[in-house]
Amino acid sequence: MLIATAMILVGFIVLIWSADLFVAGAASIAKNMGMSPIIIGLTIVSIGTSAPEILVAITASLSDAGELAIGNAIGSNIANIALVLGVTLLVAPFMVHERCMKTEYPILLLATLFVGLLIIDYGLSPGNGWLMIFLLVVIIGFLLRKQYKGGNLREEAEDETETALTPKKAWLSFLLGLALLVTSSKILVAGAVLAAEALGVSELVIGLTIVAIGTSLPELAATIASAMRGHTEIALGNIIGSNLFNLLAVMAIPGIVATRTLDPSVITRDYFTMTLLTLFLGIAIFISRRRQKSSPGHSYLGRILGALLVSFYALYYYALHVTT
Repeated sequence: MLIATAMILVGFIVLIWSADLFVAGAASIAKNMGMSPIIIGLTIVSIGTSAPEILVAITASLSDAGELAIGNAIGSNIANIALVLGVTLLVAPFMVHERCMKTEYPILLLATLFVGLLIIDYGLSPGNGWLMIFLLVVIIGFLLRKQYKGGNLREEAEDETETALTPKKAWLSFLLGLALLVTSSKILVAGAVLAAEALGVSELVIGLTIVAIGTSLPELAATIASAMRGHTEIALGNIIGSNLFNLLAVMAIPGIVATRTLDPSVITRDYFTMTLLTLFLGIAIFISRRRQKSSPGHSYLGRILGALLVSFYALYYYALHVTT
């Protein structure tokens, strides 16, 4: 238990430091390339912070534990919205420009509904998996094309006032931060699993909770760091982008490796919870935009929403405990 505690503490400390390094590099890359922070958050940052989920998916699928990978993807998406965004808003509430939500959020919602239709028969086949990967490529291509074709998103990059690092230092900071993020999250997860096993917690609960939270820690650290540094578009873009990658890449991997038959509770409990949270986020942003008369075109995401999201996550944990 002492070793597990030490691993958790070391992993957490390195995670926090590397997240700041990672975000600073990503923000500078966005500025140096003339790209908007929301696009960097949706692509580079979300790919990087989704690396733990991708690694878990590949390892679990090749070890004939595909349901662990699927549960991790869904559990991480639930954690990203309810825990990551919730805690971030409790620490640093922020404003979101409506431009960021006219395209990115609807894409996430449609992808959530689309994947739900694919697995509604409690099966995930190689054909489904490749279709999900193809959709992800199309979405990234569409967003990048929109970035370079229109001028709206570029304005967001011009709004950033912080001095950017030189290209060499920016990429060094980004890559070093990414490497440390992945390494520290793996150390923390390993320590948490050891602690759970020592306390007699079942493997199913470990997969749905500790592994999901552990692989979401990079998103949590990067999102809080982004919000506190004023890069709110990276913060929100990271959550939306990570959820897209979890849905269309992480969940696709076990299906590509072999056809999977899903436990009914994955659809009725976990996927339903994830979809409900996604809808709730959109409604909250819309209501906030309607009420924000002092800053038209913006939505204020505050501590009340953060408290609601964290409370929702606690209720989900309770439901897991009761049903398992």
